[in-house]
Amino acid sequence: MKENNTSLLRVILRVLQGVLIGVGAVLPGISGGVLCVVFGIYKPVMELLGDPIRKFRTHVPKLLPVIVGGAVGFLGVAKILAFFLEAYPAPSVCLFIGLITGMLPSLFREANEKGRVKNAWVPLADAFVVILALLISLNLFSITITPNFGWYVFCGFCLALSVIAPGMSFSTLLMPLGLYTPFVDGLGSLDFSILVPAGIGAVVTVICLARAVDALFDHFYAYAFHAIIGIVIAATIMIVPVDSFTSLGSAAVNVVCLAVGVAAALALDRFNSSIPKQDD
Repeated sequence: MKENNTSLLRVILRVLQGVLIGVGAVLPGISGGVLCVVFGIYKPVMELLGDPIRKFRTHVPKLLPVIVGGAVGFLGVAKILAFFLEAYPAPSVCLFIGLITGMLPSLFREANEKGRVKNAWVPLADAFVVILALLISLNLFSITITPNFGWYVFCGFCLALSVIAPGMSFSTLLMPLGLYTPFVDGLGSLDFSILVPAGIGAVVTVICLARAVDALFDHFYAYAFHAIIGIVIAATIMIVPVDSFTSLGSAAVNVVCLAVGVAAALALDRFNSSIPKQDD
């Protein structure tokens, strides 16, 4: 009886972990891949994605509660986010910036989890400069991106990358390009004109990159993670809603949202640290 209760509690814990991973996958600044690492399931997830046919029988039964919880967390939060991004764009973005800022300490901690390495700042700086220059160029040349089938395939690519590359939030590139809000809105409303291309992009990304990214992090964990942090910082700078700080009232609301975001991210990090990692 006691063994059955323990098994039930373990399943419930895995479902809750899945919910948090799903929430982390859709919330800006919080990476589903990082939460997989934190919960100790990144390796089996990557093994399943890298070789789904051979690993299906051994890995899916163990990961099924996580998968179910992830779907619930992802779709549930997407619908809520779509509403707030449309109704309160500037405060919502400031909240997200706070979440990203609050997650930076945990990202640096994860980057050094396997030991500090020399010159880890080099890939961070390189990635920061490249992404910042790219995004500034898009703004200077007034390049407007209109969401379509091809861009939603790109959204699916970013979504899959946020799972297989710890630290990479799919919102990192989508928000500066203006794709995050329509994409999340489509996910929340189960719009198949968005879900289908995004699904294609995600599946192709997993098939092509899962093994390569896993190998990259196995051999160059610290360098790869620091590069991702550079991308996150650069993209975050570019989404600051400067125009919304013109009046005292809106500026005050934005600052409060920033503070709430930081506090929420730090609380989530503390909660993650209190949850035991899976050992099977």
